[in-house]
Amino acid sequence: MTRERPKRIVSLCPSLTELAFQLGAGESLVAVTKFCVEPAERVRNLPVVGGTKDPKLEAICELAPDLVLMNEEENRVEDADSLRAAGLDVWTSFPKTLDDSADLIRELGERLGRAQLAEVSADRVEQAVATARERALGLERVPFVCLIWRKPWMALGASTYGSSLLEAVGGKNLLGGDTGYPVLEPEDLAVHGPARVILPDEPFPFREKHVQELMEASGLAREVWKLCDGRPLFWHGSQTIQGLELAARCLG
Repeated sequence: MTRERPKRIVSLCPSLTELAFQLGAGESLVAVTKFCVEPAERVRNLPVVGGTKDPKLEAICELAPDLVLMNEEENRVEDADSLRAAGLDVWTSFPKTLDDSADLIRELGERLGRAQLAEVSADRVEQAVATARERALGLERVPFVCLIWRKPWMALGASTYGSSLLEAVGGKNLLGGDTGYPVLEPEDLAVHGPARVILPDEPFPFREKHVQELMEASGLAREVWKLCDGRPLFWHGSQTIQGLELAARCLG
């Protein structure tokens, strides 16, 4: 049975904000975070209730939303607990693999009362994933490291959505034995011997100056390094298809 559509929604996760619009529920959003920037023309006039890690809980409660959208990695558990304690309905997500994206779309679609549209979107994602994996069959896998932070330097481990996406298109995570987001030093990169070191512009905004810094510390040649847009790599569900396309370019 399809759930009743919530009339008032607060989203505290950028990818869920974009996905809510894609599923036709954007008109129900009454507030977002300062990092919720897509779709730009639709979110720019929405009230902002802080950031993903420091939401304004009192302001959210005053809005009396029917549903609050959160992500277990983007948002803090204590904030979700506080909102639930205040009597709000909080829905959380935490996709760790590429295959979780379609499930996320379906689950959110059900909560938003948009199950039919969500099913179409999820099917499209599953087809894109299957096509990407088929294309990668028989190809020599490209050894990579994907950094996500500086001070300390951190990278994608095996149990992350971003790693799963890059491996689906033919990558091999050289930190595959690690889970989560391992810390490493630039000097360690030369030991691993990656063909690609991917530097997305979020969550840390990597730029050319960081490439130069890392080249000097690691000794790896410039052609190894790949700056890219971080949203398609990490915005699960809403940008999974774009992420597959970007991942292939990063490894190419």
